[in-house]
Amino acid sequence: MNSDELQLSVLRVRQPIGDFFITSIPAKQLVKISYSDVRRLVSEQRDVEQYLGIQRPVSPKRINDIRKYIQGSDATFPTAIIVAVDEKCASLVEQNSGVGLLTLKPYQAEEDSDEEDIPWAKIAKVLDGQHRIAAFMDENDSFNYSFEKGEFDLNLSIFIGADISEQANIFATVNLAQTKVNKSLVYDLTELAKTRSPQKTCHNVAVMLDGEPSSPLYQRIKRLGIATPGRGKEPLTQAGFVESLLRFISADPVTDRNNLLDEKKLSKATVEELKKQPFRNLFIEEKDLDIAEILYNYFTAVKEKWPKSWHDLETSGNLLPKSNAFKALMKYLKDDVYCKIVKDDFGEIPSVKEFSKHFDNVPLKDSDFTTKNFVPGSGGQSTFLKILRREIELEDIIESE
Repeated sequence: MNSDELQLSVLRVRQPIGDFFITSIPAKQLVKISYSDVRRLVSEQRDVEQYLGIQRPVSPKRINDIRKYIQGSDATFPTAIIVAVDEKCASLVEQNSGVGLLTLKPYQAEEDSDEEDIPWAKIAKVLDGQHRIAAFMDENDSFNYSFEKGEFDLNLSIFIGADISEQANIFATVNLAQTKVNKSLVYDLTELAKTRSPQKTCHNVAVMLDGEPSSPLYQRIKRLGIATPGRGKEPLTQAGFVESLLRFISADPVTDRNNLLDEKKLSKATVEELKKQPFRNLFIEEKDLDIAEILYNYFTAVKEKWPKSWHDLETSGNLLPKSNAFKALMKYLKDDVYCKIVKDDFGEIPSVKEFSKHFDNVPLKDSDFTTKNFVPGSGGQSTFLKILRREIELEDIIESE
């Protein structure tokens, strides 16, 4: 193990929500990978709480009480702290009987990517247990604990690749189960189950397309994703799917979510606005099934254009089933294809045949989706999008090598 990664022996837990992992971690290590999120909770909200439309800041008094408690010789925290980790920061080496070695490390985004870096301090997003973590920190946010018997290990549950809707569901479930939760918080969390949001719509569309056997994306969208070294199969993550689809629906998902929680009616988008968020009025009109059907038809057209590459999930160099190709295809749909088909009649559901016309002249064969033509990462994504738009030809790539 090198100094810029953390390795943990973990046990896989299988439940209806998906797989997560449990482990024991020294408090000092957990502070290092999660402290910044805890720190700003004293005066701010986490994005999970913004999404829920609630306020639940850290209580300085409670932190001080816990800080005193952990100095005792009989101090114990037997219940788990719960964190969410981006799949880009995690890799797993399976061993046996559900046991594995989980490696956590920062993520460095490529220069031409629209992704953000994930530093050490933001690897683990705390969903439950923020007060316990904060109790091990001093006023400078540094680890501060002295115990003559040695380390203070913490019980940790790790959810990998959970999108914001999934994180909010975990947060709500945990907090509704606590008897001492503020009654207004219980009300807010109960309202969450009934209130729409852009994130929840994208989440539901992902679940629909992943669960329908006839869908081109059937069983390709993992609810909780993790990168496993040595495996060629890399299905899409739900978080990545949601991130791409959100751009079709909302320019400000948090504000939309809060307005809907406050029972404010969202204004219909104008034609000019729909050119930027083409599915916005479908979302406002609660036509989630129509959104799913548009994506169903679009990716069916992709599958029919390149059937061999689409179904080949095992070849490690095959771009088409991977997240970078998905992002390029979603940009192509949003900025080029959908608007050209429907013109100003946004909300219409184009047929597979209509979508297929926009792939007929794309000069790519199944055999072209290789790492030689499309480098891994955002570079390959950008090249694929340019070819879809006919801005460059495949020969241009070959000639530049």
